[in-house]
Amino acid sequence: MANTMARSFLQAVASEEVTPPLRVVQMEGLAVLKIIKHCKEFSPALVTGQLLGLDVGSVLEVTNCFPFPIREDDEEIEADGANYQLEMMRCLREVNVDNNTVGWYQSTLMGLYQTVELIETFMNYQENIRRCVCIIYDPSKSNQGVLALKALKLSDSFMELYRNNEFNGDKLREKKVTWVDIFEEIPIKVSNSALISAFMTELEPDSPVAQCDFDRLQLSTSSFMERNLEFMIECMEDLSAEQNRVLVSLCTLI
Repeated sequence: MANTMARSFLQAVASEEVTPPLRVVQMEGLAVLKIIKHCKEFSPALVTGQLLGLDVGSVLEVTNCFPFPIREDDEEIEADGANYQLEMMRCLREVNVDNNTVGWYQSTLMGLYQTVELIETFMNYQENIRRCVCIIYDPSKSNQGVLALKALKLSDSFMELYRNNEFNGDKLREKKVTWVDIFEEIPIKVSNSALISAFMTELEPDSPVAQCDFDRLQLSTSSFMERNLEFMIECMEDLSAEQNRVLVSLCTLI
């Protein structure tokens, strides 16, 4: 009986140590808006910030974030930035807000984010955190109408090479690791609380038919509207003339 209980206990401990693979990054809408606001305010300068949340099974929840001060080369200023980070996390803990670090976010321009500094930052984070992600936001692409937001993590194969000090061209060619295999993109799911969803539903109009597009009545569009009406009248005249010719032809045949 004792052997059976000990065996079941060891199996339970082993099952807890097995970490399921990361499938999705679930972000709160508030965290997404804070990231977008911070990156756009300082664009084209590059900024970073801390991601806070929970690691639940195969889902990494990002519930909050806060920006980092702009770093400079002065060591005293870098020390002040580290103290600022610790103080922010302490304040969040006092107000009962998630203060578990799950990664960081940073802005980029024209999709240029694959750098050695990003890899080194990943390795430094993963020395203390089991799983973490980096949220990349590109304000320049977002201005084109696309939400350029992606979650990245280092692939397991590349992390093994980097830990073994095999981060060189020969080893990468030997293991057949290309730049596409260095980072792994994780799908992002934006989630809001039920209260926020209910509030957004109340803000929606009752019927889309009742919406009025008053922008069409602006005087700046009057010249285009007048010209379009002229083209429409000409087309209607041509259509009427063509219909008369068809009727005449039919009457002649009859």
